[in-house]
Amino acid sequence: MAVVVMSLSAASLAQIAVGISVRIGPPALPVYAQPICPGPGYMWTPGYWAWNDDGGYYWVPGTWVVAPVGLLWTPGYWGWAGGLYLWHAGYWGPHIGFYGGINYGFGYGGVGFVGGEWRGGAFFYNRSVNNVSVTNVTNVYNRTVVVNNNTTAFNGGAGGVQATPTAAERAAENEPHQAALASQTQQEHLASQNRANFASENHGRPAIAATSKAGDFSSHSVVAARAAGAEYHAPSMSPKEARVSSPAGGSKGGSNEGFRSFTPPSKSNTPSSQSHTESTPHAAPVPHSNPAPKSAPKSSPPPKHQSAPKPEKHGKGF
Repeated sequence: MAVVVMSLSAASLAQIAVGISVRIGPPALPVYAQPICPGPGYMWTPGYWAWNDDGGYYWVPGTWVVAPVGLLWTPGYWGWAGGLYLWHAGYWGPHIGFYGGINYGFGYGGVGFVGGEWRGGAFFYNRSVNNVSVTNVTNVYNRTVVVNNNTTAFNGGAGGVQATPTAAERAAENEPHQAALASQTQQEHLASQNRANFASENHGRPAIAATSKAGDFSSHSVVAARAAGAEYHAPSMSPKEARVSSPAGGSKGGSNEGFRSFTPPSKSNTPSSQSHTESTPHAAPVPHSNPAPKSAPKSSPPPKHQSAPKPEKHGKGF
């Protein structure tokens, strides 16, 4: 582990940077099933709401990625402070840091990670919260996990998750970090290319809630959301009006590297919406607030795209 930590580049050690900040909070996290793990060495990275200055919030599907050996993924999160919602980007590190107390599901219940652990150079999966087949993955175990029933997607403020970092999470934040992988950055970029991923279109229930592998948005790979995490409330201001210049000095852990906003193009080839029937340990919907100031004019929505064939249904999960 010491070798892994020391091998991280100097650039990855920077943990204070300017992040995205907006005046409106993200929708609740959608309820969806986890695609089956592709094979050994893959780690689950949960879906999240990203921001686009032209289209507002859009869903970045959860996905499996080949993890750096010995490292764990701390998800990014939206945190409320000073009347604004700031994005704190995720990172790879030897331990899990603070991610806002957000229940992303599948081992990320708000504190730490119980979806698996490194044992030497091999990653072992907890099958009680991960969809892993023993046919192609033999490093597994079962450990009971208490399910968090909160789908709120931001920390702090009215209606937000009221959580603060533990001593262990603060220590993890000060460890050497590695930024999001190229495959994760590609996942977000591809998600931003499809108008159907925007909350203004899917109302919190994206047609592509998760993918089997990062960057694979083909019909056999995608999983649609089973439901929105809570009732969707459209903001009363446009995305451009909601966007705010980041506070001077940024926020700790709020590096925006690998989590940039993108402008949706005019067309994309993406499967259309379809319900999914897999079972999932994800939380059930709960009330969620999406506060937004009134009176600001709305901007034009992202350009339309052509829809592609519907995704096929997956087999039964776990």
